[in-house]
Amino acid sequence: MGKYFLAGLIGLTAALTLFLSGCAGPPVLGRQVLGYDEVAKSLNEKLLLLNIARVHKGEPVHFTSTSSIAATFDWTTTIGAGGRLNSGSATDFLDLNFGASASENPTFSIVPVSGEQFTKRVVTPFTEGSFEFLVFQGGSIAQVMRLRAGGIEVQTQEGSFIRFIENSRQRPQEYAEFRRIASHLQRLNDNRKLFVRSLVFDETLISDFKGVPRAEDINNGFDKGLRWRQKADGNYELTRLEAGRVIVANFDPMAMTDQERFELNERIQKNPQGFVYLEIRPEGPGGDLPIQGAIKLRSMFQILSFLASGIDAEAESDDATNPRTAETGGSRGRTLKINVTKERPADTSQWIYYDGRYYSVNNTPWDRASFVMLGVLFQSTVGEVENVGIPITIGK
Repeated sequence: MGKYFLAGLIGLTAALTLFLSGCAGPPVLGRQVLGYDEVAKSLNEKLLLLNIARVHKGEPVHFTSTSSIAATFDWTTTIGAGGRLNSGSATDFLDLNFGASASENPTFSIVPVSGEQFTKRVVTPFTEGSFEFLVFQGGSIAQVMRLRAGGIEVQTQEGSFIRFIENSRQRPQEYAEFRRIASHLQRLNDNRKLFVRSLVFDETLISDFKGVPRAEDINNGFDKGLRWRQKADGNYELTRLEAGRVIVANFDPMAMTDQERFELNERIQKNPQGFVYLEIRPEGPGGDLPIQGAIKLRSMFQILSFLASGIDAEAESDDATNPRTAETGGSRGRTLKINVTKERPADTSQWIYYDGRYYSVNNTPWDRASFVMLGVLFQSTVGEVENVGIPITIGK
């Protein structure tokens, strides 16, 4: 009887051990995956702060990206049983032990991001599409402009240059004017009177096709956005739906005719790709501060330089002196305040130690939102890092 009892107890112990190891494995894996994700996020934040600190010290920027993390997880289960069975009324002795353990062996591959293509992305101004995306997704247009725009080029109705309003502390009057315009656009956007979108129109490819297009031409062109339309005289025209330039305006471009949108897009084409067309008409909402021109976008390097130059500058003045341009919720002193201290900051996790000082993001909702936006821009600048240089592999 004792032998059967011992065998059953050992079987129960083995089953319990396997059950415990199965329960322990997934939570451990979950914690480690989330932990690696948090490490990658923290590294990107520290790289941004590190490069702001480098520019602040007059040193060149340099970026490194974690291209891959490969980790092998091992679960080990151990069971053991030993004892002595005595016949009669003597006491039986039974020693049991069981356990489960988990181990990991991560391998990190980091890539120094460099080369001609990456350098071009760092120094090339951002495109208007990314500007539209950030505002369309609910970002504050004033915050986007103050971080991403180098200034506003004021133009005539025909698109000729008049003057430039620079978003720079080196030109205090232009700097204040730029912020007033940014705040004015924010007020319009808060009241849903501002339109930030691409111009969409039908571009005519063939205006007068005599005859009837073939069925295969119609079907093949459909997937490419091509449309055949029969005109009043019986002939056909071929058009293509085209997404043009991005505009910031106090009027709805979709209320314009297709021809008007096409003509406006043709006029905007005079501006380089790093410019966002801006038009606040006197007869529209917010027309008490009319302007026509283009918002000139910065590159990633220019943004870092702008933020670094603000570290030692005096706090920026408040825009609320002009009530018509006051931002909803109050204006903010700096676009993104970076604190430099001798002691490690206790109120934020976004910091880096460099050259004997701690550089940290000011712990306010405004500054944190600006830093998140900066991180998004950095990710779009880095792009794909596969096959860039020689990866450095670190095994644990």
